[in-house]
Amino acid sequence: MLSSSPSARPARPCAADTVDFDVRRARPLLGTVVEIRAAGSNPQLPRHAAVDAAFAVIERVQRLMSYHDPASDVSRLNRNAAAAAQLVDADTYAVIESALRLAELSDGAFDPCIGARLEQWGYLPASAAGSRPRCALGGSWRDVELLGRRRVRFMRPVRLDLGGIAKGYAVDRAVQALQAAGMDEIVVNAGGDLRVAGAGAHTIRLRHPRAPHLSAAALTLKSAALATSAAYFSRRQLLDGEISALLDPRSSQPYLGRDCVSVRAADCMSADALTKVVLFAPPELAERVLATCGAQAFVQSSACAPN
Repeated sequence: MLSSSPSARPARPCAADTVDFDVRRARPLLGTVVEIRAAGSNPQLPRHAAVDAAFAVIERVQRLMSYHDPASDVSRLNRNAAAAAQLVDADTYAVIESALRLAELSDGAFDPCIGARLEQWGYLPASAAGSRPRCALGGSWRDVELLGRRRVRFMRPVRLDLGGIAKGYAVDRAVQALQAAGMDEIVVNAGGDLRVAGAGAHTIRLRHPRAPHLSAAALTLKSAALATSAAYFSRRQLLDGEISALLDPRSSQPYLGRDCVSVRAADCMSADALTKVVLFAPPELAERVLATCGAQAFVQSSACAPN
């Protein structure tokens, strides 16, 4: 469902939360600061060990899917998959599979193969792949082939970038690790891509797209995830015009609008990717994709007054 209710990049859960967390810790990961808040009713529960395990899961996702790490699965695919099928980790395969499903559902409004253009604009590091970035500019999600048994092949040189979906996946895996350890109330917030689990309701403060240091509104999140896309932190001026890190895969043009989109979904991986679908797909198509995924979008105009 698409709504015109206020939204912006969510901040951390605010003081109105009724949950009394046992552990609150943060670490720099995934290109942002990841905060974990967790509580467990069992007094014998090793709470800090559970949070350590959740951070370790996030670190693992980062190692596997980082565009910046030459040893990651993503970097290896970008170097070699156009020449021969590559075996990847089960987590990497699962995220690519989900990314391609959402690309197909959205007719390419979400596309994980935009790395070449983001390299060209300086948002991603120059790749060590065998082909020049310009050779991969025409590629798309349709050039990625999943062969089963965790093998991936590119039908032409492309630059796979999972940055638009992997952060949400890392949040989901961290929540699962905390639940497996016996934690009852959980918030994992990766720079605004967040998921909450447990019986408690959490009030999320939302940034205003025109004045992101101010709040636009608040919403309540319970056993759900929220992610947001907006251009206010990534705008850059080049000699030939303005750009942002949000790229319309179909036109290869940057999103320069002042509005922002938040998506609430059952899992953070879906919410993360669906924000781009809402930004770039025609409204009727975006509505269908959201309905298929059981998600809801909130679009805020920068014309609304901040709080």
